[in-house]
Amino acid sequence: NFSDSFLKPFPQPDTPPQLVTSNLLAVIFSSFFLDLNILDWNLENLIAVALGSAAYIWNGRTLQGIESIDLNSSSKYISSLAWIKEGACLAVGTSDGEVQLWDIERKRRLRNMFGHLSVVGALSWNHYILSSGSRLGSIHHHDVRVAQHHVGTLCQNKQSICSLKWSLTNQLLASGSSDGTLNIWHSDPGVNVQSQPLKTIPHSSAVKAMNWCPWQSSVLATGGGMKDGILRVWDINHEKLLQSAATDSQICSLLWLPKTSELLTGQGLPGNQMKIWQHPALINSSELYGKYFNSLALTYTSSPTCRYSFIQS
Repeated sequence: NFSDSFLKPFPQPDTPPQLVTSNLLAVIFSSFFLDLNILDWNLENLIAVALGSAAYIWNGRTLQGIESIDLNSSSKYISSLAWIKEGACLAVGTSDGEVQLWDIERKRRLRNMFGHLSVVGALSWNHYILSSGSRLGSIHHHDVRVAQHHVGTLCQNKQSICSLKWSLTNQLLASGSSDGTLNIWHSDPGVNVQSQPLKTIPHSSAVKAMNWCPWQSSVLATGGGMKDGILRVWDINHEKLLQSAATDSQICSLLWLPKTSELLTGQGLPGNQMKIWQHPALINSSELYGKYFNSLALTYTSSPTCRYSFIQS
């Protein structure tokens, strides 16, 4: 019995600017401390960003607000977002361990999926399999086509899952945790909690920033946190470090730029900037500085209607 009442028209901008700024600051700092992933952009040119218990949907072409999703709760918040690769289905993770699916075009919530016991901080799609990672270190695989959705579980040392990324070939799943562990898992949705990762690559701080290379399926880039600040590019097949570069600040997010064969990193303290790196040499070619905020989240679309468009949170 799914209700449409939680999907509301996009609110009009009648909130005082100072209140909006305060809310935005709260989300930015909560994203920093709680390892949330609250920004995503899909191939349909729809942008989703979460703010407390609500998520707002924009049209990336017109930059007009379309809809908003509201949990209607003062005690929980949206902790992660992920668009399905094709279509307008949005997965939403919450602070109380729930995973929801929303059809934005039809303006309805499709289903609620339970199983996690803590904050769902990361989501990633592999066709009809949705993987979710929690603060307690568990990764659940959900087959969204069937009633008994929970088809597999992985465990990562009971440390908070900061990031999840299926490779573009959907053969490998990378998971990063707050203790600096990067694990690579095989594509087997029916795995159980005793399963071991194919590879484990230690880092000196949390692994929140990572992304698979769009044109080299076995290459993965990772960014080190506060105690590290090093951008690394790995050959996962051979567990080999191909190149690295010191960024002199924590790396909160990163993107590959396929049209220019570059990497974009979102930096935190102390610089609070975005940096563009030439690949494969990892030479820093340009920088964009923020005045107040860390570049906690970056997203872009490969929609044919956009050459390059970025959103920084």
